Amino acid sequence: MTNPATDHKIEGDGGELDTRALDAWLGHHVFDYRGPLEVQRFSGGQSNPTYKLATAQRDYVLRRKPAGPIVQGAHAIEREARVMSALAGTPVPVPLIYAICEDASVIGTPFYVMEMMAGRNFVDPALPGVAPEARRAIFDSQNATIASLHSISPASLGLDDYGRSGNYCERQIARWSKQYLGDPLAPRNADLDWLIDWLPKHIPASDEVAIVHGDFRLDNMIFDPVEPKVVAVLDWELSTLGHPLADFAYHLMTYRMPRLTIAGLAGQDLAQLGIPSEAEYVAAYCARTGRDAIPDLSFYLTFNLFRFAAIIHGIHGRLLRGNAASARAESLVEDLPIIAKIARAEAERK
Repeated sequence: MTNPATDHKIEGDGGELDTRALDAWLGHHVFDYRGPLEVQRFSGGQSNPTYKLATAQRDYVLRRKPAGPIVQGAHAIEREARVMSALAGTPVPVPLIYAICEDASVIGTPFYVMEMMAGRNFVDPALPGVAPEARRAIFDSQNATIASLHSISPASLGLDDYGRSGNYCERQIARWSKQYLGDPLAPRNADLDWLIDWLPKHIPASDEVAIVHGDFRLDNMIFDPVEPKVVAVLDWELSTLGHPLADFAYHLMTYRMPRLTIAGLAGQDLAQLGIPSEAEYVAAYCARTGRDAIPDLSFYLTFNLFRFAAIIHGIHGRLLRGNAASARAESLVEDLPIIAKIARAEAERK
């Protein structure tokens, strides 16, 4: 979960990659590529290690699967590359995908190479240092972007087979419950255990299918260097066909999250900051997608808080196995009980 295609901090020199083999592969598979090549690793990210590939002509970004054993179906970089390629030219902005390599012998794992985007990346949703009117416009651009994604027909992009249609929440609850319960190393959490029982009994009857990002939040977007608008949406690892309201509620979690490792807006003076209230933000999304309201919003928020905690539980497992991709892993794991407690509280107030 990183935002590689911008000026992220560099945390390493990429020495774990075989630069000579990579340079040769790029020369055969990326149009107009010319070395020499310099590789640097970006900081951040829990899933797929990400690198800046610098040449005299232009810079690229490489994203690969982590080394070592991984959970089946996780770290699906091929799916990331596919959906971003399909979305090129739509109202949802994405980087250009240059090439995909599924041959693990080149650098040790499959990888893809994409455009390095120029722009701004924000981690804190309170947007320190940004003028109030620009904060409101940034939030509105996020809102318009996710509404646009959910308004695109998967079949129109050749993505009608990108995931199973229907019963998204049921399948996701089962998936993350199984992953959580099936990890013998990461310790259990009482609130997550409770939610695993509660969630399947409260799934809304209504069902919809759209392309969902799965991790749509501020720090997975690049904004124009000057204008308050989204110019690229990144980190599509968890994308699939799913319920758009579940995807939107994940994005909305920032309003409910406190200032943890991944900062939220809970407790902030939104009016003073110039940031729309949660109710205003929901209303804007509903207007853009032709809805009157989201009656089951509390369920979708609970589901996503559970899912987020389960993802962190998986990070804990990778940390204990020695193959977590980021120095933030330990800090995120410390946040897990807080997030699980917030999820259960949301469920219990329904």
